[in-house]
Amino acid sequence: MTLSPDLLNRFRFVLVRTSHPGNIGSAARAMRTMGFERMDLVAPHRFPDREASALAAGADEVLARAGVHEHLVEGLAGSNLAFGLSARRRGVNLPELTPREAAMQALAAAERGEQVALVFGNERTGLENEELARCHAMVRIPSVDDFSSLNLSQAVQVMAYELRIALLGESVPAPPPLHDEPPADAAQMERFFEHLAQMLDDIDFHKGRAPTTIMLRLRKLFQRAQMDERELRMLHGIFADAQRMARLAGEKEKK
Repeated sequence: MTLSPDLLNRFRFVLVRTSHPGNIGSAARAMRTMGFERMDLVAPHRFPDREASALAAGADEVLARAGVHEHLVEGLAGSNLAFGLSARRRGVNLPELTPREAAMQALAAAERGEQVALVFGNERTGLENEELARCHAMVRIPSVDDFSSLNLSQAVQVMAYELRIALLGESVPAPPPLHDEPPADAAQMERFFEHLAQMLDDIDFHKGRAPTTIMLRLRKLFQRAQMDERELRMLHGIFADAQRMARLAGEKEKK
């Protein structure tokens, strides 16, 4: 069965801090067998590399088109929905999905015209909490408890397979869009979180306390809302007004 190239192109596989170039090649092969070609690499240890090309086993176009980025924020740029793969339950309080549940949610988003990212961490350490916090949900492959770690390319294969099964399901009408305006992408959300953090500092919200926990909770809250661009503009305006009022109050105190 032939699937729409436009629909397939809305999915990307993001590999973060990959240590072994052979795993990049094997992941490319796993993607290509399921019809996916968009790969993004974040701070790979070695790439391009002959071992990656050898283990791609003909999926050379995937490697040739792969984006290489220094930071995850750049690797997620343009995406509206991100799923982080993790073998272990982490301290980040995110919704936890099975691969099948994630595939169905990803398909629904793609059919609305959104860009979807599946994010895979380093072979040894997986995704760090800060990296998972940039995702909307965590996906955990239900492996056995006493031997839960899959090879990177195996995890990619599981998700690529589940996505393809979802895509090959019975045709259903695309769900209506959640918003009248385009959904905010990852880069816009990062600028929003930077503004939020600065505004909280400017109004002395933390009162000397460490901001880490509250920022993680606020990040989860706003990620769950899946805001559109107009909603972000409104909140930026509110933050700017709060900063202006804090500045005026500070100027009055100095007089």
